[in-house]
Amino acid sequence: MFSDFDFGVIWRSLPYLFEQGMSFTLTLTVIATIGGIILGTLIAMMRLSSKPILSGFAASYVNVMRSLPLVLVIFLFYFLMPYIGQWIIRADRPIQVGALSSTMVTFTLFEAAYFSEIMRAGIQAIPRGQVSAGYAIGLNYREVMRFVVLPQAFRNMLPVIFTQTIVLFQDTSLVYVLSITDFMGAASKIAQRDGRLTEMYLFAACIYFIICFTASTLVKILQRRVSIVR
Repeated sequence: MFSDFDFGVIWRSLPYLFEQGMSFTLTLTVIATIGGIILGTLIAMMRLSSKPILSGFAASYVNVMRSLPLVLVIFLFYFLMPYIGQWIIRADRPIQVGALSSTMVTFTLFEAAYFSEIMRAGIQAIPRGQVSAGYAIGLNYREVMRFVVLPQAFRNMLPVIFTQTIVLFQDTSLVYVLSITDFMGAASKIAQRDGRLTEMYLFAACIYFIICFTASTLVKILQRRVSIVR
């Protein structure tokens, strides 16, 4: 079955696959995760706000982002943002938006919608009695959220946050639409160049499986530990 396989092409391509492809994939995953959690937490707090303008804006943002395919959001941001920027700063021509920066921003904004729902669930899971106790000892709203609610919400939602990060890691392969070389894109380029599609795609699938399966196993262990703490 594997007599015609050229495993040498995999070995020769390892430096390119991991130094350029996988490094970009991991960088994008980390940046989008951190940015998405920070922005998502702010959106979650806005959605829980008693002010209709803030809650309405946050709800609309989440519903719009979660209703669109990520690949469509990537296209829309990359092709429309130059004209939106031109209109905002009243420039004579569309502003320059590079594929790399566009991808970083798009993934962060898109993932923020999902992380916001995760954080909203975590915040709402905190007993109201703890919030009332925080106010009773003289804390204001920001201090209650900072010292009482958010630390517990983050801890409780860690398994779900890491699960969403695994999904994000898999979704990074969509950057091929902007001709950016991630791990999957690097494997595809080598496959097309050397005519070894089966070998490269099979190798890429194995790497994705190993990373995602390992991460999922660690998430399950973390989930058990968090449940014990609770």
